Amino acid sequence: MHLAFPAAPTEFDPIAAADRLAERLATTAVERDRIGGHAAEEREWIRESGLLALSVPAECGGLGADWPTVYRVVRIVARADSALAHLLGFHHLQLAGIQLYGSSGQQRRLLTDTVATNAFWGNALNPLDKRLVGVPSAGGYLLNGIKSFASGSVGSDWLTISAWDPLAAAPLIAVLPTRQPGIEVQADWDAFGQRQTDSGNVRFNNVTLSDDLVLQHAGRAATPQATLRSQVAQLVVTNLYLGLAEGALAAARGYLRDEARPWFASGVENAVDDPFIQHRFGEFHLLVRPAQLLADEAARKLDAAFRRGADLTAAERGEVAVAVAEAKVLAHRASIEIGSQLFELTGARSTSARFGFDRFWRNARVHTLHDPVDYKLRDLGRYALEGRLPEPTAYS
Repeated sequence: MHLAFPAAPTEFDPIAAADRLAERLATTAVERDRIGGHAAEEREWIRESGLLALSVPAECGGLGADWPTVYRVVRIVARADSALAHLLGFHHLQLAGIQLYGSSGQQRRLLTDTVATNAFWGNALNPLDKRLVGVPSAGGYLLNGIKSFASGSVGSDWLTISAWDPLAAAPLIAVLPTRQPGIEVQADWDAFGQRQTDSGNVRFNNVTLSDDLVLQHAGRAATPQATLRSQVAQLVVTNLYLGLAEGALAAARGYLRDEARPWFASGVENAVDDPFIQHRFGEFHLLVRPAQLLADEAARKLDAAFRRGADLTAAERGEVAVAVAEAKVLAHRASIEIGSQLFELTGARSTSARFGFDRFWRNARVHTLHDPVDYKLRDLGRYALEGRLPEPTAYS
Protein backbone atom coordinates (compact mmCIF):
# COMPACT_ATOMS: atom_id res chain seq x y z
CA MET A 1 0.00 0.00 0.00
CA HIS A 2 1.25 3.46 -0.89
CA LEU A 3 0.53 6.43 1.33
CA ALA A 4 -1.91 8.89 -0.20
CA PHE A 5 -0.83 12.47 -0.81
CA PRO A 6 -1.76 14.38 2.36
CA ALA A 7 -2.73 17.79 1.00
CA ALA A 8 -6.40 18.69 0.82
CA PRO A 9 -7.77 19.76 -2.60
CA THR A 10 -7.99 23.42 -1.50
CA GLU A 11 -4.28 23.42 -0.62
CA PHE A 12 -2.99 21.72 -3.72
CA ASP A 13 -1.87 23.54 -6.88
CA PRO A 14 -1.68 20.91 -9.67
CA ILE A 15 0.09 23.22 -12.11
CA ALA A 16 2.82 24.01 -9.60
CA ALA A 17 3.08 20.29 -8.80
CA ALA A 18 3.42 19.50 -12.52
CA ASP A 19 6.13 22.14 -12.88
CA ARG A 20 8.06 20.65 -9.97
CA LEU A 21 7.69 17.12 -11.33
CA ALA A 22 8.79 18.20 -14.82
CA GLU A 23 11.84 19.97 -13.41
CA ARG A 24 12.78 16.86 -11.46
CA LEU A 25 12.29 14.52 -14.42
CA ALA A 26 14.33 16.81 -16.68
CA THR A 27 17.46 16.18 -14.62
CA THR A 28 17.65 12.55 -15.79
CA ALA A 29 15.49 12.58 -18.95
CA VAL A 30 18.32 12.41 -21.51
CA GLU A 31 20.15 9.56 -19.77
CA ARG A 32 16.97 7.58 -19.13
CA ASP A 33 15.86 7.99 -22.72
CA ARG A 34 19.18 6.50 -23.81
CA ILE A 35 18.91 3.56 -21.40
CA GLY A 36 15.18 2.81 -21.75
CA GLY A 37 13.57 0.18 -19.55
CA HIS A 38 11.39 0.70 -16.50
CA ALA A 39 11.67 4.02 -14.66
CA ALA A 40 10.79 2.64 -11.22
CA GLU A 41 12.22 5.53 -9.21
CA GLU A 42 10.68 8.18 -11.43
CA ARG A 43 7.26 6.54 -11.22
CA GLU A 44 7.53 6.96 -7.47
CA TRP A 45 8.21 10.65 -8.05
CA ILE A 46 4.86 10.80 -9.86
CA ARG A 47 3.19 9.12 -6.88
CA GLU A 48 4.83 11.61 -4.53
CA SER A 49 3.67 14.54 -6.65
CA GLY A 50 0.02 14.07 -5.67
CA LEU A 51 -1.05 14.07 -9.31
CA LEU A 52 -2.43 10.52 -9.37
CA ALA A 53 -5.56 11.78 -7.60
CA LEU A 54 -6.02 14.71 -9.97
CA SER A 55 -9.04 13.49 -11.96
CA VAL A 56 -10.72 11.58 -9.13
CA PRO A 57 -13.94 13.34 -8.04
CA ALA A 58 -13.77 15.14 -4.71
CA GLU A 59 -16.57 12.97 -3.30
CA CYS A 60 -14.23 9.98 -3.71
CA GLY A 61 -11.38 11.77 -1.98
CA GLY A 62 -9.67 13.06 -5.11
CA LEU A 63 -8.73 16.53 -6.28
CA GLY A 64 -11.72 16.81 -8.61
CA ALA A 65 -9.80 18.68 -11.33
CA ASP A 66 -11.49 19.42 -14.65
CA TRP A 67 -10.16 17.94 -17.88
CA PRO A 68 -8.48 21.15 -19.08
CA THR A 69 -6.37 21.06 -15.91
CA VAL A 70 -5.55 17.35 -16.32
CA TYR A 71 -4.39 17.92 -19.89
CA ARG A 72 -2.38 20.98 -18.99
CA VAL A 73 -0.55 18.90 -16.39
CA VAL A 74 0.17 16.15 -18.95
CA ARG A 75 1.50 18.73 -21.41
CA ILE A 76 3.78 20.34 -18.81
CA VAL A 77 5.30 16.99 -17.85
CA ALA A 78 5.66 15.98 -21.53
CA ARG A 79 7.88 19.00 -22.20
CA ALA A 80 10.48 17.36 -19.97
CA ASP A 81 9.70 13.66 -20.38
CA SER A 82 7.00 12.49 -22.77
CA ALA A 83 7.35 8.84 -21.72
CA LEU A 84 6.53 9.52 -18.07
CA ALA A 85 3.83 12.01 -19.13
CA HIS A 86 2.35 9.16 -21.16
CA LEU A 87 2.15 7.03 -18.00
CA LEU A 88 0.51 9.85 -16.07
CA GLY A 89 -1.97 10.60 -18.85
CA PHE A 90 -2.90 6.96 -19.33
CA HIS A 91 -3.38 6.56 -15.57
CA HIS A 92 -6.08 9.22 -15.79
CA LEU A 93 -7.50 7.57 -18.91
CA GLN A 94 -8.15 4.41 -16.86
CA LEU A 95 -9.83 6.46 -14.15
CA ALA A 96 -12.01 8.08 -16.81
CA GLY A 97 -13.00 4.62 -18.01
CA ILE A 98 -14.20 3.70 -14.53
CA GLN A 99 -16.37 6.82 -14.48
CA LEU A 100 -17.73 6.21 -17.98
CA TYR A 101 -18.35 2.44 -17.79
CA GLY A 102 -18.67 1.54 -14.13
CA SER A 103 -21.73 1.42 -11.93
CA SER A 104 -22.03 3.98 -9.13
CA GLY A 105 -20.87 1.35 -6.67
CA GLN A 106 -17.86 0.38 -8.77
CA GLN A 107 -16.91 4.01 -9.23
CA ARG A 108 -17.14 4.80 -5.55
CA ARG A 109 -15.16 1.73 -4.51
CA LEU A 110 -12.42 1.80 -7.14
CA LEU A 111 -11.87 5.54 -7.15
CA THR A 112 -11.88 5.83 -3.38
CA ASP A 113 -9.39 2.96 -3.12
CA THR A 114 -7.22 4.60 -5.78
CA VAL A 115 -6.83 7.70 -3.62
CA ALA A 116 -6.52 5.80 -0.34
CA THR A 117 -3.66 3.63 -1.65
CA ASN A 118 -2.20 6.18 -4.10
CA ALA A 119 -2.59 3.49 -6.75
CA PHE A 120 -1.02 3.73 -10.21
CA TRP A 121 -3.17 2.40 -13.08
CA GLY A 122 -1.93 0.75 -16.27
CA ASN A 123 -3.63 -0.11 -19.55
CA ALA A 124 -4.22 -3.52 -21.13
CA LEU A 125 -7.32 -2.59 -23.08
CA ASN A 126 -5.91 -2.39 -26.65
CA PRO A 127 -9.16 -2.84 -28.62
CA LEU A 128 -7.46 -4.11 -31.78
CA ASP A 129 -5.80 -7.02 -29.98
CA LYS A 130 -8.41 -9.77 -29.47
CA ARG A 131 -6.01 -12.47 -28.27
CA LEU A 132 -7.16 -12.19 -24.66
CA VAL A 133 -10.26 -14.35 -24.32
CA GLY A 134 -12.70 -14.30 -21.42
CA VAL A 135 -14.75 -17.48 -21.11
CA PRO A 136 -17.85 -17.12 -18.89
CA SER A 137 -17.62 -19.15 -15.69
CA ALA A 138 -19.39 -19.26 -12.34
CA GLY A 139 -19.41 -15.73 -10.94
CA GLY A 140 -17.37 -14.20 -13.74
CA TYR A 141 -14.86 -15.18 -16.41
CA LEU A 142 -11.68 -17.17 -16.92
CA LEU A 143 -9.05 -15.18 -18.82
CA ASN A 144 -6.37 -16.60 -21.09
CA GLY A 145 -4.28 -14.88 -23.73
CA ILE A 146 -2.13 -11.81 -24.27
CA LYS A 147 -2.49 -8.06 -24.63
CA SER A 148 0.02 -5.91 -26.50
CA PHE A 149 0.85 -2.19 -26.26
CA ALA A 150 -0.06 -2.32 -22.56
CA SER A 151 1.18 1.15 -21.61
CA GLY A 152 1.99 1.62 -17.95
CA SER A 153 1.55 -2.04 -17.11
CA VAL A 154 5.01 -2.55 -15.56
CA GLY A 155 4.94 -1.32 -11.99
CA SER A 156 1.20 -0.66 -12.01
CA ASP A 157 -1.17 -1.58 -9.20
CA TRP A 158 -4.30 -2.04 -11.33
CA LEU A 159 -5.02 -2.71 -15.01
CA THR A 160 -7.96 -1.90 -17.23
CA ILE A 161 -8.45 -4.78 -19.66
CA SER A 162 -10.60 -5.75 -22.59
CA ALA A 163 -11.21 -9.44 -23.30
CA TRP A 164 -13.06 -11.20 -26.10
CA ASP A 165 -16.18 -13.06 -24.96
CA PRO A 166 -16.62 -15.88 -27.50
CA LEU A 167 -20.24 -16.51 -26.53
CA ALA A 168 -21.28 -12.89 -27.03
CA ALA A 169 -18.82 -12.41 -29.93
CA ALA A 170 -17.90 -9.05 -28.43
CA PRO A 171 -15.40 -7.60 -25.95
CA LEU A 172 -15.92 -6.96 -22.26
CA ILE A 173 -14.16 -4.25 -20.28
CA ALA A 174 -12.94 -4.90 -16.74
CA VAL A 175 -10.31 -4.07 -14.13
CA LEU A 176 -7.91 -6.34 -12.26
CA PRO A 177 -5.12 -5.99 -9.70
CA THR A 178 -1.86 -6.27 -11.64
CA ARG A 179 -0.37 -8.69 -9.12
CA GLN A 180 -3.26 -11.13 -9.29
CA PRO A 181 -2.06 -14.74 -9.77
CA GLY A 182 -1.77 -15.69 -13.44
CA ILE A 183 -0.96 -12.19 -14.70
CA GLU A 184 2.53 -11.81 -16.14
CA VAL A 185 3.62 -8.29 -17.11
CA GLN A 186 6.49 -8.40 -19.58
CA ALA A 187 8.96 -5.52 -19.75
CA ASP A 188 9.68 -6.12 -23.45
CA TRP A 189 8.95 -2.72 -25.01
CA ASP A 190 11.77 -1.97 -27.49
CA ALA A 191 10.65 0.92 -29.70
CA PHE A 192 13.19 3.62 -30.67
CA GLY A 193 11.11 6.28 -28.89
CA GLN A 194 8.91 6.59 -25.81
CA ARG A 195 11.31 4.08 -24.32
CA GLN A 196 10.03 4.24 -20.74
CA THR A 197 6.27 3.91 -21.28
CA ASP A 198 6.25 0.26 -20.13
CA SER A 199 4.17 -0.59 -23.21
CA GLY A 200 5.05 -4.26 -23.62
CA ASN A 201 2.87 -7.35 -23.40
CA VAL A 202 0.74 -8.71 -20.58
CA ARG A 203 -0.01 -12.44 -20.46
CA PHE A 204 -3.00 -13.97 -18.68
CA ASN A 205 -2.94 -17.63 -17.67
CA ASN A 206 -6.17 -18.95 -16.13
CA VAL A 207 -6.87 -15.63 -14.45
CA THR A 208 -10.16 -15.40 -12.56
CA LEU A 209 -12.19 -12.27 -13.25
CA SER A 210 -15.13 -11.77 -10.90
CA ASP A 211 -18.33 -10.13 -12.11
CA ASP A 212 -17.96 -7.22 -9.70
CA LEU A 213 -14.82 -6.11 -11.58
CA VAL A 214 -16.49 -6.12 -15.00
CA LEU A 215 -17.27 -2.53 -15.95
CA GLN A 216 -19.01 -3.31 -19.22
CA HIS A 217 -20.25 -6.76 -20.20
CA ALA A 218 -19.84 -7.99 -23.77
CA GLY A 219 -22.59 -7.09 -26.16
CA ARG A 220 -23.93 -4.15 -24.21
CA ALA A 221 -24.82 -1.30 -26.53
CA ALA A 222 -22.40 1.60 -26.17
CA THR A 223 -23.97 4.87 -25.03
CA PRO A 224 -22.67 8.30 -26.16
CA GLN A 225 -21.33 8.68 -22.63
CA ALA A 226 -19.32 5.44 -22.79
CA THR A 227 -17.84 6.31 -26.19
CA LEU A 228 -16.22 9.42 -24.70
CA ARG A 229 -13.32 7.23 -23.55
CA SER A 230 -11.75 7.35 -26.99
CA GLN A 231 -11.86 11.15 -26.88
CA VAL A 232 -10.22 11.21 -23.46
CA ALA A 233 -7.46 9.02 -24.92
CA GLN A 234 -7.07 11.10 -28.08
CA LEU A 235 -6.64 14.28 -26.06
CA VAL A 236 -4.02 12.58 -23.87
CA VAL A 237 -1.90 11.86 -26.94
CA THR A 238 -2.65 15.32 -28.39
CA ASN A 239 -1.20 16.95 -25.30
CA LEU A 240 1.78 14.60 -25.34
CA TYR A 241 2.51 15.81 -28.88
CA LEU A 242 2.12 19.42 -27.83
CA GLY A 243 4.40 18.91 -24.85
CA LEU A 244 7.02 17.43 -27.17
CA ALA A 245 6.73 20.39 -29.56
CA GLU A 246 6.98 22.87 -26.70
CA GLY A 247 9.88 20.97 -25.15
CA ALA A 248 11.74 20.89 -28.47
CA LEU A 249 11.22 24.64 -28.90
CA ALA A 250 12.50 25.34 -25.40
CA ALA A 251 15.56 23.14 -25.93
CA ALA A 252 16.37 24.80 -29.27
CA ARG A 253 15.86 28.28 -27.80
CA GLY A 254 18.17 27.57 -24.89
CA TYR A 255 20.84 26.09 -27.15
CA LEU A 256 20.70 29.02 -29.57
CA ARG A 257 21.06 31.49 -26.72
CA ASP A 258 23.78 29.72 -24.76
CA GLU A 259 25.70 27.36 -27.05
CA ALA A 260 25.25 28.06 -30.73
CA ARG A 261 27.72 29.98 -32.88
CA PRO A 262 26.24 32.21 -35.58
CA TRP A 263 26.87 31.20 -39.17
CA PHE A 264 29.83 33.15 -40.55
CA ALA A 265 27.76 34.74 -43.34
CA SER A 266 25.04 36.02 -41.01
CA GLY A 267 26.89 39.17 -39.99
CA VAL A 268 25.64 38.91 -36.40
CA GLU A 269 27.40 38.13 -33.13
CA ASN A 270 24.66 35.98 -31.61
CA ALA A 271 22.77 33.14 -33.26
CA VAL A 272 19.41 34.45 -32.00
CA ASP A 273 19.99 37.66 -34.00
CA ASP A 274 20.24 35.78 -37.30
CA PRO A 275 17.15 36.83 -39.33
CA PHE A 276 16.84 33.36 -40.83
CA ILE A 277 16.71 31.77 -37.38
CA GLN A 278 14.16 34.36 -36.30
CA HIS A 279 12.08 33.60 -39.41
CA ARG A 280 12.12 29.86 -38.77
CA PHE A 281 11.23 30.34 -35.11
CA GLY A 282 8.27 32.39 -36.24
CA GLU A 283 7.19 29.45 -38.38
CA PHE A 284 7.61 27.09 -35.42
CA HIS A 285 5.46 29.42 -33.32
CA LEU A 286 2.73 29.23 -35.96
CA LEU A 287 2.86 25.46 -35.84
CA VAL A 288 2.44 25.33 -32.08
CA ARG A 289 0.08 28.19 -31.28
CA PRO A 290 -3.01 27.04 -33.24
CA ALA A 291 -2.54 23.52 -31.88
CA GLN A 292 -2.46 24.85 -28.32
CA LEU A 293 -5.63 26.86 -28.81
CA LEU A 294 -7.52 23.99 -30.41
CA ALA A 295 -6.33 21.51 -27.77
CA ASP A 296 -7.49 23.79 -24.97
CA GLU A 297 -10.85 24.34 -26.67
CA ALA A 298 -11.27 20.59 -27.22
CA ALA A 299 -10.50 19.97 -23.53
CA ARG A 300 -13.22 22.42 -22.51
CA LYS A 301 -15.72 20.73 -24.82
CA LEU A 302 -14.76 17.29 -23.52
CA ASP A 303 -15.12 18.45 -19.94
CA ALA A 304 -18.62 19.78 -20.62
CA ALA A 305 -19.60 16.53 -22.36
CA PHE A 306 -18.10 14.43 -19.56
CA ARG A 307 -20.20 16.30 -17.00
CA ARG A 308 -23.37 15.71 -19.02
CA GLY A 309 -23.13 12.05 -18.05
CA ALA A 310 -25.98 9.85 -19.27
CA ASP A 311 -27.73 12.90 -20.77
CA LEU A 312 -25.01 13.31 -23.41
CA THR A 313 -26.43 13.01 -26.93
CA ALA A 314 -24.78 11.39 -29.94
CA ALA A 315 -24.60 14.78 -31.68
CA GLU A 316 -22.90 16.41 -28.69
CA ARG A 317 -20.44 13.56 -28.51
CA GLY A 318 -19.75 13.94 -32.24
CA GLU A 319 -18.93 17.63 -31.88
CA VAL A 320 -16.36 16.74 -29.24
CA ALA A 321 -14.80 14.21 -31.63
CA VAL A 322 -14.48 16.88 -34.33
CA ALA A 323 -12.79 19.31 -31.93
CA VAL A 324 -10.39 16.62 -30.71
CA ALA A 325 -9.52 15.55 -34.27
CA GLU A 326 -8.71 19.14 -35.24
CA ALA A 327 -6.40 19.56 -32.27
CA LYS A 328 -4.71 16.21 -32.75
CA VAL A 329 -3.84 16.77 -36.40
CA LEU A 330 -2.19 20.12 -35.68
CA ALA A 331 -0.36 18.82 -32.60
CA HIS A 332 0.87 15.84 -34.64
CA ARG A 333 2.32 18.16 -37.28
CA ALA A 334 3.92 20.48 -34.74
CA SER A 335 5.71 17.70 -32.85
CA ILE A 336 7.06 15.99 -35.96
CA GLU A 337 8.11 19.13 -37.82
CA ILE A 338 9.73 20.98 -34.92
CA GLY A 339 11.43 17.85 -33.58
CA SER A 340 13.06 17.35 -36.98
CA GLN A 341 13.71 20.89 -38.17
CA LEU A 342 15.23 22.26 -34.98
CA PHE A 343 18.61 20.81 -36.03
CA GLU A 344 18.65 23.02 -39.12
CA LEU A 345 18.83 25.97 -36.70
CA THR A 346 20.99 24.57 -33.92
CA GLY A 347 23.63 23.08 -36.25
CA ALA A 348 25.99 20.12 -36.27
CA ARG A 349 27.32 20.44 -32.72
CA SER A 350 23.77 20.14 -31.34
CA THR A 351 23.63 16.53 -32.54
CA SER A 352 25.97 15.50 -29.72
CA ALA A 353 24.44 12.70 -27.67
CA ARG A 354 24.95 14.68 -24.46
CA PHE A 355 22.14 17.04 -25.46
CA GLY A 356 19.72 14.29 -26.45
CA PHE A 357 17.77 16.61 -28.75
CA ASP A 358 16.92 13.72 -31.04
CA ARG A 359 14.55 12.34 -28.39
CA PHE A 360 11.92 14.93 -29.26
CA TRP A 361 11.58 13.68 -32.83
CA ARG A 362 11.96 9.99 -31.91
CA ASN A 363 9.33 10.18 -29.20
CA ALA A 364 6.96 12.11 -31.45
CA ARG A 365 7.50 9.75 -34.36
CA VAL A 366 6.77 6.66 -32.29
CA HIS A 367 3.75 8.08 -30.51
CA THR A 368 2.15 9.72 -33.56
CA LEU A 369 1.78 6.19 -34.96
CA HIS A 370 -0.78 5.47 -32.21
CA ASP A 371 -3.49 5.64 -34.87
CA PRO A 372 -3.30 6.97 -38.47
CA VAL A 373 -3.70 10.74 -38.65
CA ASP A 374 -5.07 10.36 -42.19
CA TYR A 375 -8.28 8.95 -40.73
CA LYS A 376 -8.65 12.07 -38.61
CA LEU A 377 -8.30 14.15 -41.78
CA ARG A 378 -10.88 11.92 -43.49
CA ASP A 379 -13.30 12.52 -40.62
CA LEU A 380 -12.68 16.26 -40.77
CA GLY A 381 -13.16 16.23 -44.53
CA ARG A 382 -16.50 14.47 -44.18
CA TYR A 383 -17.54 16.97 -41.54
CA ALA A 384 -16.50 19.96 -43.66
CA LEU A 385 -18.19 18.60 -46.79
CA GLU A 386 -21.34 17.03 -45.40
CA GLY A 387 -21.62 17.99 -41.74
CA ARG A 388 -21.09 14.30 -41.00
CA LEU A 389 -19.93 13.57 -37.46
CA PRO A 390 -17.20 10.96 -36.82
CA GLU A 391 -18.44 7.44 -36.19
CA PRO A 392 -17.71 6.43 -32.58
CA THR A 393 -14.91 3.86 -32.44
CA ALA A 394 -12.09 3.15 -30.02
CA TYR A 395 -10.04 5.74 -31.93
CA SER A 396 -12.56 8.33 -33.11
